[in-house]
Amino acid sequence: MIILIAAVAENNALGKNNDLLWHLPNDFKRFKAITSGHHIIMGRKTFESFPKPLPNRTHVIISRQKKLLPEGCIVVQDIEKAIAFCPIGEDVYIIGGGEIYNQSIHLVDQLDITRVHHSFDADVYFPKIDSKIWELSSEDFNPKDEKHLYDYTFQTFIRKK
Repeated sequence: MIILIAAVAENNALGKNNDLLWHLPNDFKRFKAITSGHHIIMGRKTFESFPKPLPNRTHVIISRQKKLLPEGCIVVQDIEKAIAFCPIGEDVYIIGGGEIYNQSIHLVDQLDITRVHHSFDADVYFPKIDSKIWELSSEDFNPKDEKHLYDYTFQTFIRKK
């Protein structure tokens, strides 16, 4: 299954200046638990926003640049080549950024969204989730607390048949 995973604000904001707009420790824990042991597909800028490659994951990076990347990272030129590189029959996660989400949303089977219940000023936005195409299959609301400045909901959308 090809799964797109993202944290998205109420106004579909994703980030600004190649950085996240919020800090939700439980979302980071969920992301790690879900993606560990799998191939993750991302754009070059998303990869460069990490301090180092994420452990226990195979990084497939979409880039037109021929930069030297850390060992274990695969570079391809487009989303179709990135998906084709990944093992058939295993879950593959598309983790961003905005342009990669736009290029891939029509190719994926499932959306795993952390909906951050706030609107932000951003320079990167998530594509609209079309209710004619996507069906909300589960959601889990989490109120803000001392570690989370915003309410948020884990949502799973499945492509309608």
